[in-house]
Amino acid sequence: MKKVSPPQCLQNAFDANNLGHIDVFEFPDGTRSAADAANAIGCDISDIGKSLVFMTEAGKPVLIIMNGADQVDLNKVASLIGLSIRKADANEVREHTGYAIGGVPPFGHVHPVETLIDAKLLAKKTIWLAAGTPKTVFALSPDELRNVTGIETGVTIAA
Repeated sequence: MKKVSPPQCLQNAFDANNLGHIDVFEFPDGTRSAADAANAIGCDISDIGKSLVFMTEAGKPVLIIMNGADQVDLNKVASLIGLSIRKADANEVREHTGYAIGGVPPFGHVHPVETLIDAKLLAKKTIWLAAGTPKTVFALSPDELRNVTGIETGVTIAA
C-alpha cells in the first residue's frame, strides 16, 4: 500500500468540500471488487462503500452507494425513483462519471449524477470508497459522505 494522488476531478471535489486531509491509498493487487478492497485494507466487507451506476428507463444515470456485503434490490430502487433501472455498461459508467467500473468514487464525477445511499452504510464508523481507479481507495466518515453528497438520510435499497 502506498499513498498516491487522486484523479483531478476527485481532488477538486476534495478541495471544494474541505476534505484536503483525505489520503488516497493504492494497493498493487487491486481493489476492483468490494471483496478485493476489504482483503487489501483488512476490514470487513460491509465497511466498503461500493459505488454502482445504473441507468433509468429514461436514460439517466443513478449512482447507488451501498456496503460491499449487500446487493441492490432493483425493485426497491425503481419504487423510490419512480422509474425502472438496469445496471449501466462500462461505456455508460465512464461517460457519466469519468471513471471505469471498479474505480468509481462516490463523488467527483465529470457530470452530476443522481445519488442514493443505503442506510446501513451510513451506520458505519468508517467507510472505504473507490478513489478513481481499480487499485485506489480512501476513507470517509458517514458525516463527511453526507456533507459531500448532500444526502442526510440513507434509504433501504439492499436486497
